[in-house]
Amino acid sequence: MAKLINTTGLIQDTELTQVTLSEWQENSASLKGQSLELVLTSDQTADLFGEEAHNFARISIEFPKFTDGRGYSAARLLRERYGYKGELRAIGDVLIDQLFFMKRCGFDTYALREDQVLEDAIAAFSTFTAPYQNDANDQRPLFRRRLN
Repeated sequence: MAKLINTTGLIQDTELTQVTLSEWQENSASLKGQSLELVLTSDQTADLFGEEAHNFARISIEFPKFTDGRGYSAARLLRERYGYKGELRAIGDVLIDQLFFMKRCGFDTYALREDQVLEDAIAAFSTFTAPYQNDANDQRPLFRRRLN
């Protein structure tokens, strides 16, 4: 089983009813109001359901292999275009090298691949302290931020 972390360390999973995008599209009327986790595959984009993202307590986005970056785009769209405030979780082939960038795209929790070292994963979040570009967490570029 994958290790579930956030930026501070290992966390416990919260049990939610999981639905796929097709299950949601077919049964949304009967599912509304429940504590739901939408599980997206890498070929499903946020534009397919973005206006309804607020119906989910958690959206998990699959990374089938570390070289597949479509999940980054989905996360960024959910945060910036659709204003999603719930939990965004990266699942699948999630490696330490990706964590800092996943966080910048708006992910909150990460289901690490089994062979990843927990301590190294937590350290990866502080690899860089002041990125030049804006991100899903702070829309200001570096020259607009006041560094202390």
